[in-house]
Amino acid sequence: MTWNVRIRRMADDDWEDVVGLETRAYAALGLSEGRAALESKARISPATCFALDLIPGPGADPGAGARLAGYLLALPYPERSYPGLARREEAAVPSRNLHLHDLVIAEDVRGRGLGKRLLGRLTAAAPGQGYEQISLIAVGGSHTFWSASGFTARDGVEAPRGYGPGSVYMTMALPSGQAEGDRTAVGGLPIGAPSREEVG
Repeated sequence: MTWNVRIRRMADDDWEDVVGLETRAYAALGLSEGRAALESKARISPATCFALDLIPGPGADPGAGARLAGYLLALPYPERSYPGLARREEAAVPSRNLHLHDLVIAEDVRGRGLGKRLLGRLTAAAPGQGYEQISLIAVGGSHTFWSASGFTARDGVEAPRGYGPGSVYMTMALPSGQAEGDRTAVGGLPIGAPSREEVG
């Protein structure tokens, strides 16, 4: 089956699916936050939080519908600091650093570049909003994915407590002059084995 990929801003009716994806990605690591904490982070910066939909293309089962297959949450946060897990964020912190708090892709479509598409949407949108850098905390062995995506571990930043063993604080300077894109066709996205590369 051919799928179309649509990346859009988060909507109120996305949260049940987002919480399901987040729980399946992080519960085994002891890092699941819960809906209230996730929603609070999205409310801080709705222009840098995105949902990824898979939409059946030509030849699809007539009963098949669109599904939310991934999401990304990012919010302004001072460099070398980060949001607490499961803590509600009350107000935006002025910063030219954008913290990518969470990116999750559904288990059955990981390894197909969808995480990189979400990241690409963020890096295209962020410079126009005044951000100069993106930071994140790689968890569960995902630092190899983030390194391949242009992030570098920062020396002198203590491993975050509460983010699990082996967590790594990483940053990437934002490129300039990229164009945003919302919709890209993907041919025959097959069911893939779960991987950690698009979680963290």
